Amino acid sequence: MTTGTLEADRVLQKKLCEIVTSKTGIQLPENKRTMIEGRLRKRVRALGVRDLRTYLSMVMNDGMLDTELPHIINVMTTNKTDFFREDAHFDYLVRNVLPEHAAGRPFKVWSAASSSGEEAYTTAMVLTEHAKRKPGFTYSIIGTDLSTEVVRKARKGIYTPEEIVDVPDDMQALYMEQGHDSVGRPLSRVVKQLRDRVGFAQMNLMDKAYPVEKNLDVVFLRNVLIYFDEATQHQVVSSVTNHLKPGGYLFVGHSETSVASDPRLVQKSAAVFRKEA
Repeated sequence: MTTGTLEADRVLQKKLCEIVTSKTGIQLPENKRTMIEGRLRKRVRALGVRDLRTYLSMVMNDGMLDTELPHIINVMTTNKTDFFREDAHFDYLVRNVLPEHAAGRPFKVWSAASSSGEEAYTTAMVLTEHAKRKPGFTYSIIGTDLSTEVVRKARKGIYTPEEIVDVPDDMQALYMEQGHDSVGRPLSRVVKQLRDRVGFAQMNLMDKAYPVEKNLDVVFLRNVLIYFDEATQHQVVSSVTNHLKPGGYLFVGHSETSVASDPRLVQKSAAVFRKEA
């Protein structure tokens, strides 16, 4: 392999990464080249292509970009999540946010980077428990994510024992159905009662308009801002804040507190902000 060939490969990869960034806001710098190539090789294997160089040429030179880009975005997206992740946020929701809710209207939540559904279903469990204590309380939850692949998983609501390890035993008993896959490995599925209360859709936070209703009570925007540059962080926070009602709450990841800046937001706790106007 010649130096010129290597350089040509890097140029194609750099152009592809720039396209992904422009579409998604996800930063893919040169120092992540090993990670990027590893993820692209998933598509190489899926298509049975000879090697990464051939794949890059097919995508960038042979007219496959439009059909491959959704798959590339799927493999490039980091989807690390857990049930009850950063559980202090759910304690804050129960102790501080829910008591402010006015009776007579549904409590509306948006999980704005919902990944494979754990955050949205955790919220559903917490809100269902609250409804037992507050007759007449109702809620709705929408989860959105850039990756079509994880949205499909979220809709199914099926998880391995390792994925539900942080769900308390009593909630597992109430809200997870036990089963197994075709070869007998144990699986758990979120009960239909909760699946029916949580909707999922593919959505790009880089879109100019979000197909999500406004006047929401809570938005979870956790552990996604870290993948954007500063300008995109401000743009996304502002756009998401537009969908909160006055008095609504924005939850971000604990490492993202400093970038959740919008003049309408007032910090109330660690990585928790209230829209004041």
